[in-house]
Parts: sequence; structure tokens; C-alpha cells
Amino acid sequence: MKSFRYALYVIILLLLAACSTTRRLPEGEILYTGVKAVDVKGVDGAKVPSGVVEALEEAVAVKPNNPLFGSVSYRVPFPLGLWVYNNWDNPPKGIKHWLYEKLVVDPVLVSDVRPEVRVDMLDQILDNNGYFSGHSSYELVQGKNPRKAKIRYNIAAGPEYTLSDIHLLPDTSHINHLIDSVAVRIPYLRSGERYSTDSLSMVRTTIANSLRNRGYYFFRPEFIEYMADSTIHPHRIALKLDIASNVPAVALQRYRTGSVTTYIYRNGGGGTPDTVITKRGTLIQMMPSRFRRSLIDENVTFREGKIFSVRDMDRTQTYLSRLGIFNAISIDVIPDTLSKERLLDVAISCTFDRPLEAALEVNASSKSNSYIGPGLSFGVTNRNVFGGGEQFSVNLTGSYEWQTGHEAHRSMFNSYEFGLNTSLSFPRLLAPKFIPRRRRAQNWTRITLGADILNRPHYFKLAQFNTSFNYDWRATRYASCTYTPLKLTYTKLLHTTHEFDSIMSQNPAVALSFQSQFIPQMAFTYVYDRAFGHDNTLNWTFTAAEAGNIFWGIYELCGKKGEKRLFKTPFSQFVKGTTQLVWGRRIGRGDQWLVTRAAVGAVHPYANSKEVPYSEQFYCGGANSVRAFTVRSIGPGSYRAPASDVNGYFDQTGTFKFEFNVEYRFPILGPLHGAAFLDTGNVWLLKDDPQRPGGKLQASTFLKDLAVGTGVGLRFDISMLVVRGDLGIGIHAPYDTGRRGYYNMTSFGKSLAFHLAIGYPF
Repeated sequence: MKSFRYALYVIILLLLAACSTTRRLPEGEILYTGVKAVDVKGVDGAKVPSGVVEALEEAVAVKPNNPLFGSVSYRVPFPLGLWVYNNWDNPPKGIKHWLYEKLVVDPVLVSDVRPEVRVDMLDQILDNNGYFSGHSSYELVQGKNPRKAKIRYNIAAGPEYTLSDIHLLPDTSHINHLIDSVAVRIPYLRSGERYSTDSLSMVRTTIANSLRNRGYYFFRPEFIEYMADSTIHPHRIALKLDIASNVPAVALQRYRTGSVTTYIYRNGGGGTPDTVITKRGTLIQMMPSRFRRSLIDENVTFREGKIFSVRDMDRTQTYLSRLGIFNAISIDVIPDTLSKERLLDVAISCTFDRPLEAALEVNASSKSNSYIGPGLSFGVTNRNVFGGGEQFSVNLTGSYEWQTGHEAHRSMFNSYEFGLNTSLSFPRLLAPKFIPRRRRAQNWTRITLGADILNRPHYFKLAQFNTSFNYDWRATRYASCTYTPLKLTYTKLLHTTHEFDSIMSQNPAVALSFQSQFIPQMAFTYVYDRAFGHDNTLNWTFTAAEAGNIFWGIYELCGKKGEKRLFKTPFSQFVKGTTQLVWGRRIGRGDQWLVTRAAVGAVHPYANSKEVPYSEQFYCGGANSVRAFTVRSIGPGSYRAPASDVNGYFDQTGTFKFEFNVEYRFPILGPLHGAAFLDTGNVWLLKDDPQRPGGKLQASTFLKDLAVGTGVGLRFDISMLVVRGDLGIGIHAPYDTGRRGYYNMTSFGKSLAFHLAIGYPF
């Protein structure tokens, strides 16, 4: 029966393939099947800039019927909609009519694409980018069926025209002086730059924006005009910048800020107005409503008598919006016709949003330790608790997870987790003013309190309670900081199985890391994230943390010796540091990137602790690490759990970590992207453990202890979500596999590990 069914499917597909997709095309029409190529050639093999090539390709990017992943060149091999159009009759009514209307797709014809018009568009794009001698043409590429054709576009760019002399305005007025001072600082207005209408338009916009930030509110980019002369030098353009002759007088006048009035409206409308004079103008608030009036001075940047600036409008809009308490904000500017001075009055209108927000989320999670699985989250947030944008949230979460990879023990990691977490966030730093911060970015003070239950079937059930106090702020344009003066975590094993207890009895060091304990921490994280142009990105993260030192010092001052306890429970004491550097470099044309990552971490227990808590130790392998190995399947060092111990992965953690990754990312079709990668890394112990021989970090064996893997992957990137599948291939395992040589994997099949994850690995 199965063989018959498969044969039937094949026959149906063959019959469908035999159906014509051109039978009912109008006489003389040709079915468009995509772009064959866009062939762009410069003079004498000169390279045409990628931005120009992309603009040319975009102008002819018309999709054929049933495009493959949105491609303009490739189609799905079975065009059902076209088959219906060409081979079915359309009944006037009934189920057959409904089915026809649901399936039919009108053909995309060459006449619909209008290649002759698109060739004119290509010539216009060449002209706009300084290729005035360029010429475009097209040809139909037909196959066996003369009624189907792809289109090839041939573009001869010709020589590029560059700027020569730049003539600015005479310095005879204040506005002319401002225009010239802005223009000389614009990088494009230099001799030798390729002529480009887009770049010239950008210059006009830059000048207009600068003027509008210096009192000339009514000035517009179209008031700047250019005169170009290409007859003086071959392939060179002399450019003169000027103010248009028809500019209205009001655009050439400079204004100052007049009165500033802020209106606060209730969400449901109505109310009684209450007027208050602030440092930044008049506040009219409809009562009853909750609004901290000092927010006007903090968020309104206009000041009466100051030179009017559009930047103040943008900043005020941004500052008020980021409070998260308004659903509508508008800023109106009105000339003061009664004043002898040139003044612009400002009216700011804000309408409250609903304070309560509830959210139910069903999601799929992918963690750095290769856990993946569904989750559920329900949260309620009050976004204006005290009238200043303070947010109080309560979230109930639950998830079920399993681990990806190829090891036999991965199924034993299946677990479920649920928790209740609350947070109170203030949209400002409740801290001394000496902490550097950027006012343009939102700064936060957060207080959290939560509890989680983690259940690993057959092993243990663990409860964790935590509270923290955090500051989040942006120190510079590219740098953000998080300072946690206190994070207190309490972990307790609620239940253990006999199997888990036997594992711990054989690994005393690991058993100490699982003991019930307090972890009082203080931490600081610095993140530098910057893009250098369009071709380079840099992200550097550094975190330093300590635990238990303050409590230990207090006990010492009080004369307490020996093990120190908090509420009759031991507390951990350690120092920890991690850093990660990710560098991205665009390669060639298109969205091709070479991304490199290096990560190092170390943690050391002392004084009140003999071991680092298990949750604070490092592990290696998994979807975001060395992808040829499952999480916790390598390390520490050259140690490997005995083959008879199926639970050995519990002790494959360390106190020092090093990882290095290189990944080449490239587009395939539409949202489908590919990757090829090389990973290396491991974890080690900073002090010797007799139960884990070979696990200590040593310079003489460091390179040999590095696990190495390569592989390929696919990514489905729809901007808001990236689903990733990576196939890792082991090259070198740090432990003894029984095989000699650097490539010591026992077999190719056993060296493979597949990871399904969400988001990019780094």
C-alpha cells in the first residue's frame, strides 16, 4: 500500500508538471520567469560601487510567479496557481468557483514588468550617481518554451564624473555664514568625490537641519539649490551652492523660544485644569490624575528666550515618550505675532495611557547551554505607580526544556521550571550625581524579588530565591553600564534522588557546589557596542563580580572566626570576571559577514568557600559555544568521565574558561541565510582536583586541551526572529579517545552534533 501511495503521488506530480502554464496567455504575450542576471560593467573593468549596483538591482527586482523564498530569479517548481489559471474553467458559482478563486494566480507577463521602462530607470540611476555616459539594455532569455522568458539586463556604466571646484555662498549675512560653516564640515563636499544626487540631497538636509537647530525654524532643504557645470574639465563637475530665489522671507528669519506650555490630559478625557508654573514653562494638568510635576523640568528641554532649536523638540518628545505613561504626545509651534521680537510659542500636549497592562506570552526559548523548549509567561505591569513613570511588574513563568546535541545522556536533562518574579523600576538613577550618565538615554533603577523551582526528574528539585538592586545607565553614546550593589541569592535542594546522592558522594567538590547556601553578590557590567560605518561592528562586554566579601569583613570586624553563616546557612565567597569581544566585518558585496568572538572567564573561591557554587561555574559546548560538542561534554581540561559513569556530566564544569569562534555568514535566498564556522574552547580548574585528573589549567597542555570543531548552519532570519540550525563536526577532542593524531574523533558519525536554537550565537 505504501509503494502504491508513493507511486500515485509521483504520477500526480508528473501530471501536474505536464499541464501547461502558458496555454491561455494572450496572443503575443510571454510569461515572465524572473531576472536572469544584472550585468554591471565599469570602464576597463573598473569596479562600480556596491551601493550603485544594489540600487540598479533593486530597480529591476520584479518577482515572478511563485518565487522561491521571495527570490527574483528562482521559482518554486510546481506553480499551482498558474496551472489552475491555464487549465481550469471558472464556474459561475458553487464550490468549484470558490476553489478556483482561492487557487488561481494571474500570470506575471513580460509586458507587466515593462523592461523597456526599467531600462530608462537604470539610465536615470546611472545619471544620478555620476555615470552620465552609461547605457542600459535588456534581452529576453528564452528556453525550450518560447512563451517563457527570463530578462537579462546589461549595464555599461561608463566613466564616473567627480566633483572638482566647490563654490560656497559669499559671507555677507548670518545665514550665509552658517550655511558655509556647515558645508565645509560635510565630508562629501570635497574635490574628487563621485557626483551623486542622493549625496547632494543629504547635504541639503544636513544644512537645513543645522539651520533649524540655530533658530531658522522655517528653513527647508529645498531652499538650497545647486548649479553644476561639466564643461570645464572632462569627467569633472564644478559645483556652486546657493539659496533659491523664491525662498519666503520667514525662512530667512531667526527665532527665539517664547512661552512654553505643557498640557497633561487624562486617558478618558475630562477633568479639572490645575495650573502650575515650573522652571520650564507652565504646566496645565487635568485633575484628578497622577503626574510628578518635577518631570517637566527633567524632560522638557525648551527654555524661554533661548534660540529656538528643532533638537529641543526631538529631545522633549523622546524624553516624554520614554517615560512610558503617555499614548499620545504632540508639540505645536506657533509664531507670537504680538511680540516685537521674533518668538515661537510652544504647546506640548500629552495624553495618559492606560496604567495597567497585562501580557500573556507563549514562546520558545533557546539558552546558551543548549536548552530549548516551550514556555509560558503571564505578567501584569503598572506603568505609573507613583506618577513618575515607575513600573511595577509581576510575572508568572513556566517552561519545559530539553537539550540538543548527540550525546546519549541529553534526554536526562529534560526539565521543567516555574517561578514568580516581581520588579519595581524607576526611570532615573536613585544614586549620587557623581555617576556619569547620558541624559539622552533612559537610565533605570531596578529592584527585583523572585522565586523559582527547578525540577530535574530522577535527580533533584531545587528552589532558588533572589533579590537584587540594580542601576542601568548609558555612560556614553556607545557604552552602557549595569551596577548591582546587592544581589542576594539563596539556593536550597528540596529533594534529591538516591542516584543523585550517589553521584555527589563520588564527587565531593561538586557536592560542595550544590549545597544549600546564600550567594550575596556585587557586580559591574560594561558594554561597548559600536558600528564603524556599514562594514564593521564591535561589541565588548566586561563583567566583574564578587560574593561574600562585605559579609565576611563585617564578621571579621566583629571577631567571628571559622566558617561564617548568614541566618545559620553558609554563604559563598568568591571573585569572578568575564569578558567577551565580538568583531564583525562585512566581506565583499551584499550581506556577507565574518564574525569573530573571543571569551575568557575566571572565578576563584576563598575564605568562607572551598568551591564555587555550581550555578557560577563555567561549562563548554552547546549551541553558543563549541558546537561540535554537547553542553558539559568536554572539560575540565583533558578530564573525561569514565564511560561507565553516565552521569559524569555533572562534574564537567570549571573555574576558568576560554572560547574562540569564527563564523562566516552569507545570504542564500530571501530570509534564508547560511553559515560556516570554526569553534575552539574548553574549561579548566584553577586548583587541582584528584577526582578529575587533567582538569587543572596548565600552560604546557593548554593548546592540546582545546576542543576544536567546525560545521555549517542555516538561519531563517525574518528580522524579529532568527531560527538557527547548526551542524557541528568535531575535529579534536581534548580527552583520550583511543586514537592518535590531532584528529582523534572515533568516527565521523559520532563527531556530529546538531543544535536548534533561536537567535545568532554571538
